[in-house]
Formats: sequence, structure tokens, C-alpha cells
Amino acid sequence: MSLLMIVVPVFLVFVIGFTAQKLLKMDIKSVSSVSLYILFPALAFTTFYTNPLDGEFLYALLFSLILMLILTVITIVIARFLKYGRAEIGAMLLGVLFPNSGNYGAPVVLFAINAAAFDYAIMLTVIHTFIISTVGIFIASYGNGAAITVREGLRSVMRVPVIYAVVIAIVLQLIHFKIPPAFMEIIEMLGAASIPIVMLILGMQLADMKFGHSRVTEVTGLVTMRMVVSPVIATGLTVFMPIDDTFKLVFIILNAMPVAANATMIAAAYNTKPDTVSLGALLTTLLSLIALPIWLWVLGVGV
Repeated sequence: MSLLMIVVPVFLVFVIGFTAQKLLKMDIKSVSSVSLYILFPALAFTTFYTNPLDGEFLYALLFSLILMLILTVITIVIARFLKYGRAEIGAMLLGVLFPNSGNYGAPVVLFAINAAAFDYAIMLTVIHTFIISTVGIFIASYGNGAAITVREGLRSVMRVPVIYAVVIAIVLQLIHFKIPPAFMEIIEMLGAASIPIVMLILGMQLADMKFGHSRVTEVTGLVTMRMVVSPVIATGLTVFMPIDDTFKLVFIILNAMPVAANATMIAAAYNTKPDTVSLGALLTTLLSLIALPIWLWVLGVGV
């Protein structure tokens, strides 16, 4: 019951966002823009400015890419065996490769472990944001048969504000620049506001998702890969990761998260089977209410 109570409070915030959107029909794009351009960059800046830089971030990036490569190979092999086309493969990859680390994973880590673990979660969220803004775009364009150039891919990355926040924070830390406490308090306050906001946004996004016809095998495969295969492989990879044990726990937990909400938006923008990705996001989010407490128990978190 204690493990379930780690996830339930987070889930209740999603429900509040879901209900509010159904009743009030708010403009999600405006709310998301506040989070994307102001709040989350402030949180990322605080994390990278206040935490000493070491090799752990680079190891997390390396092993995130390795995990993504392994999941890609497995997904494509399964898809080819089932004779799926480019659209189906693109949709499955969007759902399988990108966990909801920011809206869901980071809050769970904060409630389940501690503030230090939360900083690790933000680092991984930045990595996932960077990857979905690059690789995710290429996958979606492959799925709908469009050809996207490297220049267009780089442009999509340059439109992600958190990248600038991280770079500035790292530079200021390296040159030992001290931000006046009054200004730092404002940045930290904005960053702290991002957590409840992104949780509400996920609930709002789920409320606005539209579902059409999707093959059962597609969605089943997507859900299984995201909720079972991904965390299992992530657990195996941590054996080879020369990083803090807490960081290893966070790496596993974040890779056990449901389909990223951003994946559904990319699928819709590029018309890469958005119904399949949206349904996968909804089902994995609902299943996480059961799956996440199990994973936390297996990992010995909150026991």
C-alpha cells in the first residue's frame, strides 16, 4: 500500500488536469509554452548550475543512447516479422523509445526517493528531451514517408529552450560565476513551479487525445516494450554503468515510465499513426498505476 501511495498522489494531479481540461477546455498550447519556455528551463538551469559536473551525466547520455539502440533493433525486428509498414514502425518506435520522464518520472522520483535523486531525474529528462527533439523528429518523418534533412533536424533542436539553459548553466559553473542570491531564488522559484504544471499538462493532454482505429498487435507490442522490456534492459545496463547507485535507480525508474506525451504530439504533427501512439500513451499511463509500484518494490524503493 505504501508503494501505491507513492504513485497515487502523482496520478491524482493528472486526474485534476484531465478533469479541468474536460470542463474548462483550456488552451493547452499556451500552458505548455509557459512550461517549455520558462519553467522547465529554469529547473534545468538550477540543476546543472548547482550540481558539480562530473562524468555521470555523460555516462547517462551514453547508456540512454545504448538503450535506445537496443530497443530500436528489437522493435524493428518484431515489426518486420509482423510485416508492418513504415507508418506502423514509426509509430511503435515513437511509443517505445521515449518515456514520460518529465511530466511523470521526475515527480515520482522526488516522492519515492529524495531531492538528490530528483536532480538526477532532471538530468535524464534533459537527455530525453534532446533525443526526442532530434531522433523523434527523424523517426516521425520516416514513418510518414517524408524526407527530413539534417539541417531541419538541427533547427528543431535549436528551438528547444532547455538546451540553452543547460549550456549557460554549465558555462557559468565552469567559470565559477556566482549568481546573486536574490536572482537565484527567482530562478529556483520558477523551476519549482514547473513540477505541478507539467503534471497538470499531462492530464490535460490525455483529455484531448483522439483515438481512432489501431491494430491490437501494434498497441500490445508498444505497451509491452515500453512498460516491460525497456525497464528490464535498463536494469541490465546499470550493471555496466560506473555511476552512483541512486542514479542507477533513477535510470531504471525513468525508463519504466509510460509513453511520452511529446511523442503523441510529434506523431500527430507528422501524421505517423497518431491514433496508435495516443492509445499507447493512455494505456501505458493507466497501467503505470500497477506497474510502477511493482518496479519500485523490485528495486527496493519506498519499501
